[in-house]
Amino acid sequence: MSARDIIIRPVVTEKTMKMANDDNKITFVVSKNSNKVSVAQAIKEIYGITAEKVNIVNVHPKMRRVGRYQGKTNAVKKAIVKLPEGTSIDIFGTEE
Repeated sequence: MSARDIIIRPVVTEKTMKMANDDNKITFVVSKNSNKVSVAQAIKEIYGITAEKVNIVNVHPKMRRVGRYQGKTNAVKKAIVKLPEGTSIDIFGTEE
């Protein structure tokens, strides 16, 4: 499995942007069968940065309803990666 198969996409919300600015933590959606070690290796391979710490969160699906139809949201696996001080990852693909 390649590094691009493990790291699917970054999570861009108000909460994750605050974590990125305050604590230097970046959140990614990762594949279901990845673990902390494989995520850390993928970050090193893609961005060239050694992760200080990796936390994994399994987000379970929730029931949602639209009118008389109901279903579930998608289940995802997220990785919160703490980067060393002075390093950053540009998740928008633009240089500042």
